[in-house]
Amino acid sequence: KHHPAVRVDDMPAFIKALRQHEGLSHKALEFAVLTAARSGEVRGATWAEIDLEATVWTVPAERMKAGKEHRVPLSIQAMALLKALPRATESALVFDTNQGKPLSDMALTSVLRRMKVDAVPHGFRSTFRDWAGEMTNHPREIAEQALAHALENKVEAAYRRGDMLEKRAAIMQEWADYAAPIAHKKSAK
Repeated sequence: KHHPAVRVDDMPAFIKALRQHEGLSHKALEFAVLTAARSGEVRGATWAEIDLEATVWTVPAERMKAGKEHRVPLSIQAMALLKALPRATESALVFDTNQGKPLSDMALTSVLRRMKVDAVPHGFRSTFRDWAGEMTNHPREIAEQALAHALENKVEAAYRRGDMLEKRAAIMQEWADYAAPIAHKKSAK
């Protein structure tokens, strides 16, 4: 199914507009964009899944669509967003509602509606995929792995053991630099 999405060319302006708003749902949406993750994965993210030193978010298998653990390399921008989040509560959730519950499944969609953006959270994964295919030289399998898509070829799936984390770290940083450019990269990590 085709999900309404922000056009690749409009991503930097969208992120700039998104950052004009305060709120946990806005931060969660930006994190979803920066990580090309599914909304449910972001809304259920816990601090225990985030390795701030290694700059990796490990989503456990039980929270993944394909039922397989997925490591997400975190860009400088994603790390800066995480480090700026308040952690006043005892909740394990990264995007905590102050009630110990994750954001609702409509929270990110509501942000887009209030901003009058004709897109859905899942559409940003399509935007990422379009960007990777049209504007970079990264191999298709790196982009697909970044999206945690299961391999259709069962033989290839049986032989692939690694998750190409280092190569995916490069593509995710390039995506963040494109969608959410920052002036001084070195100070954010």
